[in-house]
Amino acid sequence: MRKRREARERAIQFLFQHDLNPPENIETALNQFWETQRASAFSEGQGPTWGERVTVPPPSAEEAATRIFADALIRGVLENLTSIDDVIRRHAKNWDLHRMAIVDRNVMRLGVYEILHRDDIPPVVSINEAVDVAKKFSTADSGKFVNGILDKVKDEILRPARTAKDTPAA
Repeated sequence: MRKRREARERAIQFLFQHDLNPPENIETALNQFWETQRASAFSEGQGPTWGERVTVPPPSAEEAATRIFADALIRGVLENLTSIDDVIRRHAKNWDLHRMAIVDRNVMRLGVYEILHRDDIPPVVSINEAVDVAKKFSTADSGKFVNGILDKVKDEILRPARTAKDTPAA
């Protein structure tokens, strides 16, 4: 399941960029994002010398699976953004959505999307992952904030919080 964590982290990074500077073409933006991610990871691992031309190999099956999962999450959040933001606003008493930390806002968006739209992921898994990602990319208090909001969302759903449906989705 480590690859799913990586996919969620990449999805948050893309959503963060999208929140600050929405692209005109989502396909182009996703392709550029993944190319940049791969080139960066490859150059870190290879350590090219200054001026050396680096040829990035094609993605491995593992990298492709990470992208497939992350892209599905990204597209799901963006397609449902208005309703997701409404859910967050409803549960974030005394918080204006645009005054929240950008990382926290996008972590919650992803968590709400998973809880409400991804029956293949148990809600408690979505919450735990969101809390861990918030702690990694934001502040120490972000985990508690994200957990509080997502836990309220989980309490509204009409399915078990600890199990997923048998049919896996992308």
